[in-house]
Amino acid sequence: MISSGIKRQKRVRFKLKKFNRAGFRFTVFRSLKNIYAQIIDDNKKQTLVSASSLEKALENKKKMDLSLEVGKLIAKRAIDKGIKEVYFDRGKYKYHGRVKMLAETARKEGLKF
Repeated sequence: MISSGIKRQKRVRFKLKKFNRAGFRFTVFRSLKNIYAQIIDDNKKQTLVSASSLEKALENKKKMDLSLEVGKLIAKRAIDKGIKEVYFDRGKYKYHGRVKMLAETARKEGLKF
């Protein structure tokens, strides 16, 4: 039996890849304590930019604050590499809480999706 999280992840990724073949994928992974973000080029199967809450500069903060900082960091690194437009892959997570905070912060910092 497949869990609802796996079903959601497959559904979301299928729809995104169907309509966004040329763009870069901005994906999020969330654990109980940390949050990770990557920008992936699916054509080359390569990670272009990444950021996580495990980096030294982001230690000892609340989880929501970590999401804000990771959103700022991923947007800054992407813009420095010349990536301005991506599509957001939330994976198996609902667009809510820490995932929403990370996405909104990345938008405010200049990423378009």
